This record gives sequence, structure tokens and C-alpha cells, in this order.
Amino acid sequence: MLPLARSDFHIVLFEPEIPANTGNIGRLCVATGSCLHLIHPCRFLLTDKALKRAGLDYWPDLSVVHHQSQTEAFSQFAADRVFLCSTKSELSYLDVNYQPGDAFVFGPESRGLPATLLEQYQGQVITIPMQPLCRSLNLANSVAIILFEAIRQTSRIGI
Repeated sequence: MLPLARSDFHIVLFEPEIPANTGNIGRLCVATGSCLHLIHPCRFLLTDKALKRAGLDYWPDLSVVHHQSQTEAFSQFAADRVFLCSTKSELSYLDVNYQPGDAFVFGPESRGLPATLLEQYQGQVITIPMQPLCRSLNLANSVAIILFEAIRQTSRIGI
């Protein structure tokens, strides 16, 4: 099995609420060489047991950046390479050509991203197609699906 090279993608969690999801996403970021960005406030303490349990002993190896606002976080990326992930879109994540350095923004589990943000980035809101009976997928699963498609497209596998 070949190890995965650094992906150089950015996962941005806007006001995350569930520590176990954030821990799982952190572990995913370590495994893929991606950077995790947390836009505060988080609805849990970063010392939460569930966060540490889900992230296992990988948390110290995680590249994590804390931001006090969405504006601060988004200033780190090229505006046209920020993709907002939401169920409120018709654009499938499969219909976008990704590049290393892209940022994927995910909203809080209970309410998703703010409508004003979705309007501001209207052409860059992507979704994971699913059956209409389901409102949404688990946040950590959604991050994994989209991140691995971006890695697949950029063929950044191997050393």
C-alpha cells in the first residue's frame, strides 16, 4: 500500500458543534496531509474527551488553525478556490475540478452554513447528491467524501 502524499487541501469547520465529528475530521486531516481550520465559537471545549477519543493520538500531529471569524479564515484562501458544502445546492461535488490548496467549508451540524454566506459564494456551493428522504449525511462522512474526490482528481497519491 502506497502512503498518501500531503494533499494540501483545507477543511474549514464553521462553528462546529459535535466534538466527535471534529475529532474524526482531525484524524482524516492528519491521514491526508490536510489542514483543519476551526472558525470559532466551537460549541464544545477543545479539551473535550469525545474530541480526543475520536481523534485518538493523532491530534498532536494535526495542522489546525483557529479563526475568530469567517472573514479571518477566508482571507487565507484564493476567493475562487473556496467551496461551501451544503445540502442547499444543485452543483454536485463531482462536477468541480479541484486544485491543491482548495478550501472546503462545512457548517455546523444542526443548521448548516448561513444563507448570507451561501449567497455570497453562490457559484461555489457544492453538494453530495442523495435520496430526498435523507436531509443530510454525517459531517465527518461528508468531509471524507468530498476530500477524497479532490485527492483523486489531483492524483496526489504516493511519495
